[in-house]
Amino acid sequence: MRDLYDRAADFVMLESGTAPSDTMVADFFTDCPPGGDLAASCKLGMFLPGGALVAIADMAFGYPETDDAYIGLLLIDQNRRGVGLGRIFLDHLITTARARKATRLLIAVLDDNTRGRAFWEREDFRLLQSIPDFKAGLKTHIVHRMWRQL
Repeated sequence: MRDLYDRAADFVMLESGTAPSDTMVADFFTDCPPGGDLAASCKLGMFLPGGALVAIADMAFGYPETDDAYIGLLLIDQNRRGVGLGRIFLDHLITTARARKATRLLIAVLDDNTRGRAFWEREDFRLLQSIPDFKAGLKTHIVHRMWRQL
């Protein structure tokens, strides 16, 4: 999985201002939203035929509201972006959220991640709120929390 973080180093640098690390990989498996239940979250991988890991996603449930699902991370190999993998993975996340009776799906996108925000807007996510002074690693961001009905 560390290899995927290296192949998505552009996003890691954008978010944290640091290169990918083993700690980031370990944190993927232990992070969850404030007050969230790690045991109820989904840590998912997308593999190509042949077994290559090309994307990961982290989705928590019950945050910020009881009936919500929250995508904390959708990370795609930078060499595989723009070919529809994000849409395919999102479809799976939506199906999973609906199966767990979530009524709303939320994400947070960095203000500097204009390409990511455009993806979420194309997928019917709408701005809920903007959060200034969000710290990630060495960087401070404006984060846009977005949502869509399920």
